[in-house]
Amino acid sequence: METIADFKRSLTNEKPDVGFTVQLKALWYDGKGNWDKAHGLIDQLNDSESAHVHAYLHRKEGDQFNAGYWYRKAGQVFPEQSLEKEWEQLVFKFLKK
Repeated sequence: METIADFKRSLTNEKPDVGFTVQLKALWYDGKGNWDKAHGLIDQLNDSESAHVHAYLHRKEGDQFNAGYWYRKAGQVFPEQSLEKEWEQLVFKFLKK
């Protein structure tokens, strides 16, 4: 899978691609509207890439304080763009890895 459009099309599938990283799987479940599943995949991970997805998820949840903690842990600034744009940027970032 190489593009965001491909990734978005995969949201019609029942399960994420087996080759997805945990970060992409979390973003995939979030894209399907399953925030709890997405958060459950990423919640116990402490690497900076997972922290970035974790931050996005808490921002989406509306927990700005917790999101800020995870953005700092990820070495990222709190974003000003829309959640949709951030989701796409994260998907793009992890598709390229």
